[in-house]
Amino acid sequence: MILIVGGAVLGLLGACVPSLRQQFAHSYLLGYMFFLSICLGGLFMTLLHHLFDASWSVATRRVTEHLAWLLPVMGALFVPIAICSFLTVKGADGSSQAVIYQWMHNDPHLDHALHAKQPVFSRAGFFAIAIGLFAAWTFLVWHLRKNSLEQDKTGAAVHTFKMRFHSGYGIFVFAVTLTLAAILWVKALEHQWYSTMYGVYYFAESVWTTMATLWVLAAVLSRTGHLKDVVNKNTMHCLGLVWFAFTVFYAYIHFSQYFLQWNANIPEETFWYVKREQGTWWQISLLIVFGHFLGPFLLQLRIDAKLNPAVCIPLAIWAWIMHFCDMSFNIMPVIHPGGFVLHWLDLACLAFVGGVLAKVFIRYLNAHPAYPVKDPRLGESLGVHGPHPVYDTH
Repeated sequence: MILIVGGAVLGLLGACVPSLRQQFAHSYLLGYMFFLSICLGGLFMTLLHHLFDASWSVATRRVTEHLAWLLPVMGALFVPIAICSFLTVKGADGSSQAVIYQWMHNDPHLDHALHAKQPVFSRAGFFAIAIGLFAAWTFLVWHLRKNSLEQDKTGAAVHTFKMRFHSGYGIFVFAVTLTLAAILWVKALEHQWYSTMYGVYYFAESVWTTMATLWVLAAVLSRTGHLKDVVNKNTMHCLGLVWFAFTVFYAYIHFSQYFLQWNANIPEETFWYVKREQGTWWQISLLIVFGHFLGPFLLQLRIDAKLNPAVCIPLAIWAWIMHFCDMSFNIMPVIHPGGFVLHWLDLACLAFVGGVLAKVFIRYLNAHPAYPVKDPRLGESLGVHGPHPVYDTH
């Protein structure tokens, strides 16, 4: 509540002061995309569990379901971004400038890049797609959650099969919707830029941050008693392995995007990186290379490091800081081309969005069993194996 109230008061102050309105809009988008990535990562890990019929992830399945079920809440939290997209402010030269998403205020007949991306890059297209994204996410997570909670009551196999079915088409829905969200809400800040890898880039970043968060949640909920009976050494090791895998995958995707654009040397692509070599953004880019990849990669190499809270909890906090830097690297050069600026509105918006999501998550956690009590793989995840079934061969 302290985070919600404090963040809301400071955020409203920034939104109401004309000179701070652009900063507020971009700070709120930064906080929004920071936490959206964790919600989408939770959905991905839930889908992954059902697609691979995994046993190690049974202990954390309900946690990832709660994270995914925050996506409808993110729909409500999208309202300030939608409102800001209509607003304009006076620039230093007296001209009218968009508070956010300048392309919405441009004439597509005079802007070739905007004209080529019609009708997606139109005001109607933007809001239609946004509504479609939240509708698709809500539909998918509602069905997964409904069958999961019904399985707790009856243990019927039909619910397992239904969750697998929804995950089968859901992974394609997830891929398309995440890509559209990343393009329309972040990449569109500089609509002239062209990249075919941006959706995968945001996906890799999302799952990496989610795995860091999930490791901490599993450790904390095990200590508090919620997951004490189901989280074991294998659970934590597997969480660490996926976290480590996406440390490498993120670096591969980020390098591939940079290398392809550097090699092609097309102005429509390279200007984005050229802008991020100015001022202290160059230092932030180096921090992403060494702090986002190399440091975590070396720390996670050892097997025992993936199980050690003294290593993983500080590393998770570091991962959240790196995620913040990476989101700033993508969003803030639009209004701070001279270099990185840590504004108090950044912290206020992070506090508000994070506080709302944390409050809802805790309510979900206390309202239902902390883990799927009748999951057919629960015994296997705990290392308890029953007798083999006898099949009739006639």
